[in-house]
Amino acid sequence: MTLNRDFYDVPLAHRALHDVTDGRPENSRAAISAAIAEGYGIEIDVQLSADGAAMVFHDYGLERLTGEKGTVRLRPAGDLAQIPLLGGDEGIPDLKEVLDLVAGQVPLVIELKDQDGGMGKSIGALERATAEAVQGYDGLLAVMSFNPHSVAKMAELLPDIPRGLVTSAYRYEDWPLPRAICDHLRDIPDYDRVAACFISHEVDDLAAPRVAALKDQGAMICCWTVCSVTIEAEARKIAHNITFEGYRAALGA
Repeated sequence: MTLNRDFYDVPLAHRALHDVTDGRPENSRAAISAAIAEGYGIEIDVQLSADGAAMVFHDYGLERLTGEKGTVRLRPAGDLAQIPLLGGDEGIPDLKEVLDLVAGQVPLVIELKDQDGGMGKSIGALERATAEAVQGYDGLLAVMSFNPHSVAKMAELLPDIPRGLVTSAYRYEDWPLPRAICDHLRDIPDYDRVAACFISHEVDDLAAPRVAALKDQGAMICCWTVCSVTIEAEARKIAHNITFEGYRAALGA
């Protein structure tokens, strides 16, 4: 399983090309359309609704992005679709809507958010909903997650779709996880087990020896989240591609 060359060459707009000052919230149709118009690849997030739909939304809670209280997981998809995203004029889209909008025009990476709460094995419903939504999609597509169990499940459900691990320095102060879990995930031990072909690594930890070892092994190295031209230049000394926000990354870099 290999990634199409466009996943190396086309920068990925983080949560699509969002800018609430211009009416484009994170993971919104407006942000997705803007990324397509400018020729960028797109990274989006999915969470599970109460009735088992894959919703394109980053946070577990609704407060930051909508002003509503509560969690995505406790609302049915129809209700979520009616909740306005702050800074825009649309509700929360589901994955099928987004796939229909992208329609193979640019590379798309779907990040499945950890549904276990502790990077454990209590997963499956979001993975199944994602797999169902992408059936028949013929554009350039990859899936990834911080949770290796989620990535392993996607290997079962969509064996022909490229998959990767979202990886991190897992500094204790940054992660509400047991230290043993941070220590385990920091070393990216599951790469071969889940048959990944790429990682998306925390940008300020790209010099980690494990990243170099995976690159030598043939892994495609992406990174998150690049927020300036200066950071991009440094990241590209190691990473094949970047996930960016807050500026316009160079196309054809």
